[in-house]
Amino acid sequence: MRAISGLWRWRHNPLCRPTDLAEGWVGLVALVLVVLAAPVAGVLAGGATEDVLQRSVREQHENRHQVRATVMRELAPSPLSVDPEGSVGGEPRTRVLARWTASDGTEHSGPVSTRLKDPRPDDRFPLWTDAGGRITARPMDTVTATTHAVLAGFGVTLLTAVLIEGVRRLVVRRMVHHRYVRLDRAWERVGPDWGRTGTGS
Repeated sequence: MRAISGLWRWRHNPLCRPTDLAEGWVGLVALVLVVLAAPVAGVLAGGATEDVLQRSVREQHENRHQVRATVMRELAPSPLSVDPEGSVGGEPRTRVLARWTASDGTEHSGPVSTRLKDPRPDDRFPLWTDAGGRITARPMDTVTATTHAVLAGFGVTLLTAVLIEGVRRLVVRRMVHHRYVRLDRAWERVGPDWGRTGTGS
């Protein structure tokens, strides 16, 4: 920002070096890109993610079905059991042996995790299955898909802004390095004669 504000001060300053103006213009271009290009990249990425996720939501709702399962008996807890609902830190789940009828009419049975606190035989609970009757996770809803898309867009916006700032810093660093190289060369030419009275006369 100091380089950008310096553009105004340096316009008619006789001490202004070309590299000072170039550094200011680099900062100005970087600022414009951060303000304009980064949000556009975020919107495009968020929109693309939204399309993919909403398509996935439709496919999941078409291929996954909620059925009513019936408890046959309670099973001992297993540390290796996988919760198809993916509940982490939620309500404790109980393993039961259950039977259910798939959407195609076939009968299935097997160990299932359920939120029933005190499951008893013939208790019923909802269960998500695929078209073949295999247990699956609950389909994603549209709100969750939209939330993920917004987070993806925000992440891309932030990443783009950081990338632009990184490029700006790299360019300015190279410019400063070349400035010091030229200064060293100039000092090598006049340094040996610095302060000598009558030098060159």
